[in-house]
Amino acid sequence: MSTNQLNKADRMRGALWGMFVGDALAMPVHWYYNIAALWQDFGQIRDYQAPKAHHPNSIMALANTGKAGRGSQDGDIVGEVILKGKKHHWGQPNRHYHQGMQAGNNTLNLLCSRVLLRSLTTNGHYDPTDFLHEYIRFMTEPDRHNDTYAESYHRDFFANYAKGIAPENCAGAEGHDTASMGGLVSLPIVIMSTLRDGDLATTNAAALTQQRLTHRSSLLERHALELSELLFHIFNDVNPDTEQLACAAASKLGFPAAQVIQNVRRNKSSDIDVIGGLLSPACYIDQSFPSVLYLAARYHDNFEGALIANTNVGGDNCHRGAVLGAILGAALGVSSIPKRWVNGLTAHVELNDEIEQFIANYA
Repeated sequence: MSTNQLNKADRMRGALWGMFVGDALAMPVHWYYNIAALWQDFGQIRDYQAPKAHHPNSIMALANTGKAGRGSQDGDIVGEVILKGKKHHWGQPNRHYHQGMQAGNNTLNLLCSRVLLRSLTTNGHYDPTDFLHEYIRFMTEPDRHNDTYAESYHRDFFANYAKGIAPENCAGAEGHDTASMGGLVSLPIVIMSTLRDGDLATTNAAALTQQRLTHRSSLLERHALELSELLFHIFNDVNPDTEQLACAAASKLGFPAAQVIQNVRRNKSSDIDVIGGLLSPACYIDQSFPSVLYLAARYHDNFEGALIANTNVGGDNCHRGAVLGAILGAALGVSSIPKRWVNGLTAHVELNDEIEQFIANYA
């Protein structure tokens, strides 16, 4: 099927599977910044693998267990409120962020996206209050997931929740890593839930509402709106040009993606020359979202190539991969995603049910 023949359901199916595939592929090398170590530990990653116990670039031992950011590990938000039974992993040097997970597993932010997906299906519309209720249950009940690490925003949210603050007010204050790629991961789902309204203003409002439940950052919101508009056009334009749309979004954010891609093609440069050279591979949104847009534009017709490239440049590749997978999955449809990746997800059966129920409600 050519991309201009894809209907809304085809694009939704591609976007949703793309999110979970992009995250799971990158999971074993999440936050690897030493590319030589990545190659030594895994070679070029083209399929799902389990993480190694030893992570050469892990700084989890420096993370604050009582709130966002780095600091003391005396706090017990990690271990007592969330991630019950997992705190002992945090104090050990070079411990993998996703210790003990298996090939084809999804990381915590994608599991929280499934909470949102189920909430939207159950309610038949976007209900922020219901999402917060289910998010709190998921994060605080023991044995609901097998991940080891929680980003700063989770820790801040539950530090406030443990003080008795109302859930709608639990998002933490702006910190150095609030505006990070993990803040965009769940947005494609709520964006897709609004598309039947056919109005960009409605889509943008829902995206910002969802983001503000867990993140307070005007910088992050600017990037969220670019993602919202990009996906809106992919779903609604008669024949969307993903390369042009992604380059236009990057240009508005100050990154000349079209010129960079032209130079890369002319010079036969590596993606590491861009993500790791011109742009940081880290989580910070002013670098990570332009990285996603660069990959979406360069590989606009090649889902597999884009996700392999994203994984192997390291850094915050899980969260970049989820958003990149949503963009290119929507642009190219589910048939563009290798079946081995879809079927290799450990939650494939459950995910298939959740995705099809969502599409039945919202496509």
